[in-house]
Amino acid sequence: MPKRRQLRGFDLKQIEGVAELIGVDEAGRGALAGPVVAGAVLVTKAFLEGRWALTKAGRVNDSKQLTAAERDELWFEFETLAAQGQIHAQFGVADVDEIERLNILGATKLAMRRALEGIYPPDAFEQKTEPDLFAPPETIASFRPTVSCRVLVDGLALRSFPYPHTGIVKGDARSLCVAMASIVAKVTRDRMMNELGAKHPGYGFAQHKGYGTDDHREAVLRLGRCAQHRGLFLRKLLAGRVDPAQMDFLAGEV
Repeated sequence: MPKRRQLRGFDLKQIEGVAELIGVDEAGRGALAGPVVAGAVLVTKAFLEGRWALTKAGRVNDSKQLTAAERDELWFEFETLAAQGQIHAQFGVADVDEIERLNILGATKLAMRRALEGIYPPDAFEQKTEPDLFAPPETIASFRPTVSCRVLVDGLALRSFPYPHTGIVKGDARSLCVAMASIVAKVTRDRMMNELGAKHPGYGFAQHKGYGTDDHREAVLRLGRCAQHRGLFLRKLLAGRVDPAQMDFLAGEV
């Protein structure tokens, strides 16, 4: 079965019973430096059954499986689709200070929340009762029905997250909207790391995007840390100890 049918087919099943579907994914969770960035992409059934999804969605994949040029080209197309009102695409960022303060999981959830807030506020998903028609006019005017939308987050479901959602393990390889969100997150973060590479020369941020490659590790040992390095991640590197739970994140996800 062609890849685009797998991704589209998954989302067409997920969107049953609701009007909209939002996919969410992150980039940069396992890096030694730089922010963590989340992407959120809203699609409708009309989009999933439309011309772009039918003819071009086969080029969409987990962002790590695409070249930088392929990701940039798709992000340009997403911007065009968003300008046409066919989709909504947003990103959210949590910086290094927030990663240090909240830990990487907390900062990732913050970035995801910020991306989602660019589409809907959390209270739009709250169950609301019908307004009392005998209540004061201002009360009736403030009534707002719950949005008809399902949120899919790549990976396991998140605890203490303000949006109702479904965790989809390997969602960026199963869901079209999650894969699109992974591209939004990856392209946005890569561009930020290119800018940080110019501000902090010598570390090679533009090449490895802050991940723990051999060149990056050697640069840190040679130059010391800069303001964009994550203290906890770096202390483990410099001490020669790596938390087993972080091993897959530190494997050089360039």
